[in-house]
Amino acid sequence: MKQELVHVIAGNLFAISDAQGDIETDPQAPLGLFAYDTRFLSHWVLRIDGERINALSRDDLTYFETRFFLVPGAASHYVDADVSIIRHRSVHDCFHENITVLNHSSQPAEFTVRVEMASDFTDIVEVGQLRQRAVEVSADSANQQLVLRYQRDRFVRETTVRSTVPAEVDERGMTFQIRIAPDGKWETDLHVSVTMGGEDGRDLRADLQSHQQIVRTGMEEDLVQWLDRAPQLVAERKGLEELYQGSLADLAALRYRPLSYRERVPIGGLPWAMGLCGRDALITCLQTMAFTPELAPATLRMLALMQGGQLDDALDEEPGKILAQLRYGETGAFSDRTSALYYGAADTTPLFVVLLDEYERWSGDADLVRELRHPARMALDWIDEYGDLTGDGYLRYQRRNERDGTINQCWKDSPDAIVDAHGRQPAFPRATCELQGYAYDAKRRGARLAREFWGDPAYADRLEREAAALKERFNRDFWLPHREHYALALDPYGEPVDALASNIGHLLWSGIVADDRAEAVAEHLVGPRLFSGWGVRTFATGQRAYNPVGTHLGAVWPSDNALIAAGLRRYRLDVQAARIADGIFDMAQTLGGATPGVIAGYERDLTTYPVQLTTSCRPQAWSSGAMLMLLGTMLGLRPTGDNLLVNPAVPEGFGRLELLDIPGRWGHSDAYARDRTTERRHRLH
Repeated sequence: MKQELVHVIAGNLFAISDAQGDIETDPQAPLGLFAYDTRFLSHWVLRIDGERINALSRDDLTYFETRFFLVPGAASHYVDADVSIIRHRSVHDCFHENITVLNHSSQPAEFTVRVEMASDFTDIVEVGQLRQRAVEVSADSANQQLVLRYQRDRFVRETTVRSTVPAEVDERGMTFQIRIAPDGKWETDLHVSVTMGGEDGRDLRADLQSHQQIVRTGMEEDLVQWLDRAPQLVAERKGLEELYQGSLADLAALRYRPLSYRERVPIGGLPWAMGLCGRDALITCLQTMAFTPELAPATLRMLALMQGGQLDDALDEEPGKILAQLRYGETGAFSDRTSALYYGAADTTPLFVVLLDEYERWSGDADLVRELRHPARMALDWIDEYGDLTGDGYLRYQRRNERDGTINQCWKDSPDAIVDAHGRQPAFPRATCELQGYAYDAKRRGARLAREFWGDPAYADRLEREAAALKERFNRDFWLPHREHYALALDPYGEPVDALASNIGHLLWSGIVADDRAEAVAEHLVGPRLFSGWGVRTFATGQRAYNPVGTHLGAVWPSDNALIAAGLRRYRLDVQAARIADGIFDMAQTLGGATPGVIAGYERDLTTYPVQLTTSCRPQAWSSGAMLMLLGTMLGLRPTGDNLLVNPAVPEGFGRLELLDIPGRWGHSDAYARDRTTERRHRLH
């Protein structure tokens, strides 16, 4: 077992170290200080008198701040050690570390404190395949400063380390010769600033200690305000309030400002998706609408700003298409792999329209709907003009970039995710079932926006006719009557890909499922082949490609399950929705801490503990958002005109729930609910 890794996050900037606070290059894990997809520190190791240090304890103060309590040498030194060390680490737009050395003896003591420092400026996508870069190093003892710099053409990245006390600075780090009085202490603040493109933008040399305190106070205030703006949860179920607060804090951590953009948007998750991912951001905003609605307008404007405007095979770009991801690393800048702007997703474009409509329903912000009229109509046009690749009226995908474009451009985007029950991959272009649900939902919602805000009833009528025709066609072509579920996809010849997968739950969420088929779909979702006990698997057991540790071939995603539960409630299948919500909450509370992006699909009775996958992000925005969406689903929160409708269906064992000060066009409202056991007990008394 590898030792625990420790992280601190402030939006796109984050640091991952070992349990002692040290950073060393590991091809299996992204240890280091990262910002905007580049590693600015790859080596950061503390030694006392030449010895490595070991952890006694750690205090994780907030998502952006932690403290390590340490002693030098091996574990045998822990007892009655004469010296101990505290490393207080925090991040914001920079990286700070306060090192305090304590002398516990009755005599003065002299120590050599050494911090080794280096950077390889690796793009995060290359962490497992390192390549050498020519890094310039400038050591300046007079100013207590070490500068590490990498340049490739106009791509410039620079790391500057400064100390608040005198140090001997060499090209590999800083050394401090210190003398500490009996029962005394010595400390220094190390400040690491990161520069991109040769533009630092800040002068932090003057008073680093006071600056660090000002920034820390500002971030603490920002977190307090973020939590205060969200509704307050009062819950009988033990640990549920803590899980709720933790999910909100994780969402606060996973906000950042893209370059040249003033507002904060949600990023994917630590460590592999610490940037703007269109799908993740859109789903996160939909999940958190009743809790943190301010994420939605910032995300919509940003995605509208980056909307595709031309045909570009390398970027998989098409007019009207919504961004899949935005990256700032070296490989993106030089198109060594996919480009900095990449549009290889077929679901982001309809989801953009879905989010715009849903945000207006909650907020009443008609101005934003009018402001984004053109991007929304371009997105709706894209569904038919570029998304319908075979002319049969279905939204399909096939990558333009044959070199390194994403193969599967749906939410299950791993290369082997779309297969039939026998493990065979269909030809391209592929029409996965949930894409049709998203397109149907986008057309219906676009019709409402056109009629009520854009003054175009003829366009609204057209979209409604197209949506109705799509629903009828879909229920004819995708339904497998002998299995009583929808096909995972259609191949380019209209033949169904007959796998049973969690995608059918997204169909309920979109509303494309015929009413008389919803119950059959629900029984599959909570049946033994798909439901693990913790949640719905991405791929059902009994099929050749099923793999409980396969990311999209049997594992369980909280984000997937949140949409499924919401879809079940849409069709009044409350018992099945409650079962899924109960399993996901059990999983999250059993693991503790941030909700992981994905867990293995083993039967709950087999493992008795949720098994995390190494590929999982934690925290991940749409997993933390899933916890909030499931709460909203249990309470049955739905905007209706200028009012908030509350229609609870709470799983047994949850007791009483109160969600206070829910924001929306109505101002603020409260929601109350009890599970059935609590209701019966209440009536008896």
